[in-house]
Amino acid sequence: MSKKQDSIYFNSFITCTDYSCQAAHMLEETMADFNVEKMEERMSAIHTIEHSADMEKHALLNTLSKAFITPIDREDIMLMSQNIDELTDKIEDVLIRIYYNNIQSIRPDALELMKIVCRCCEAVKKMMEEFADFRHSKLLHEQIIQINSMEEEADKAYINSMHSLHTTCSDPMTVMTWREIYSYLEKCADACEHVADIVESVVMKNT
Repeated sequence: MSKKQDSIYFNSFITCTDYSCQAAHMLEETMADFNVEKMEERMSAIHTIEHSADMEKHALLNTLSKAFITPIDREDIMLMSQNIDELTDKIEDVLIRIYYNNIQSIRPDALELMKIVCRCCEAVKKMMEEFADFRHSKLLHEQIIQINSMEEEADKAYINSMHSLHTTCSDPMTVMTWREIYSYLEKCADACEHVADIVESVVMKNT
């Protein structure tokens, strides 16, 4: 297979992770400068990003369905594409829950957790930019470890946020609402780690 044909897959992974980053930064900006009156506008904007990511995924899978030879196992291409798409979906899910729970203000620890998610997404994008050269890259292993460390950082922030929620808030509905939002923020970090795990698996199988 030609290098140009190979690059279709790796460039699509980069494009899709860029959509994840766009969604993450939009969510962070929405939470940092929170305005209830702008929520419907923000919901529409993040859904546009998610839809663009879906279209890129479908285009990649359409290319894959017609390919005879692929640079890595087609199952791994499908798994990578689906997991990157899931990352973008999880980010949108956070905003959806902020919207339908009619949140009026953002808890500071939720914003701190969101900042970690943004860093995770940016790290995933950098990893995907390196992924095409996975057989020779000297940076990829370090990038995978970095994402794993960020996911652990998110886990700690999640636990601390939940503890603070349960010790400072006495309203059951508020507790339930924020438990869900924190949980979905933590799932975003998990989704980043899942992408890194797939990259690590591909490297192990092909080197």
